[in-house]
Amino acid sequence: MKLVTYRTRDQRISCGAVLDGRIVDIAAWIETLPHAEASRARSLATGRPLAEGGLLRWLQAGTDARAALARRLDTLSASARGAGIALDDAMLYAPVPNPGKIVAVGRNYADHAKETGVDPFEKPRIISKFPSSVRGHRAAIERPPGVTKFDFEVELAVVIGEPAYRVSREQAARHIAGYTVLNDLSARELQFDVNPAQTTYAKSGDGFAPMGPWLVTPDEIDDPRALDVTLRLNGEPMQHGNTRDLLFPVDVLIEYVSQYCVLEAGDVLATGTPSGIGAFRQPPRFLQPGDALRLEVAQVGVLEHTIV
Repeated sequence: MKLVTYRTRDQRISCGAVLDGRIVDIAAWIETLPHAEASRARSLATGRPLAEGGLLRWLQAGTDARAALARRLDTLSASARGAGIALDDAMLYAPVPNPGKIVAVGRNYADHAKETGVDPFEKPRIISKFPSSVRGHRAAIERPPGVTKFDFEVELAVVIGEPAYRVSREQAARHIAGYTVLNDLSARELQFDVNPAQTTYAKSGDGFAPMGPWLVTPDEIDDPRALDVTLRLNGEPMQHGNTRDLLFPVDVLIEYVSQYCVLEAGDVLATGTPSGIGAFRQPPRFLQPGDALRLEVAQVGVLEHTIV
């Protein structure tokens, strides 16, 4: 399944499934779903209200809701499928526009670690991106005033479904609701040129986490450990890698992060970027207003956005 959060031309925000190039709305159906026990327990523990609707509500309804949606879409008639709106008639937000947290992983490809001049880490290097940095497919991302070293990082991102706390590597797959594409935009002067380094701040400006175009459920992916990851800037190839080269694959990352904090429904795990980022090119190549980026993860999708 390919699932989206979108806005129509009449300014209505909703969520749907992409079938035959059209969006079939599923918002009303999602609102009928009961929240899973694990989600209710997290709400009671934290005081945060459960989602009333949208894809976050679907995620909070647990694994049974994922199977139920698949069955529902399989039984839709041809007329119901055709009643949806064309993708081009909708603006796509990030699949989960309001994740509780975005956990990023630094230098998780050996070739990227090499280009930065460091040896591969023995444990994952965890970085945070503020949820307010999230934007969607084809968004226009502002380069903030004073930032001149604005950089790109194409990444496979994991969206969490069932909450994960102190889970093993073998248990990790059951906590994955799906995958999407993410650009880990970074202001390198805040990461490299100041003391102390402000890595989280450098990666958390407004719009610094465009992702999309949709959430792809795991059944659509042959092997998440063998996906090509590419980025083009104004049509020119900048990055190319494959998830087989991740130093710490997805299951290891979920195990590692969940030992210290709960990965909750809707949380996003950005798995790292291959070599070719702007800061370590010769000469460096940073983003400028007017630039257009195309990021692709095989079998997941293509994310596009511009810089203004």
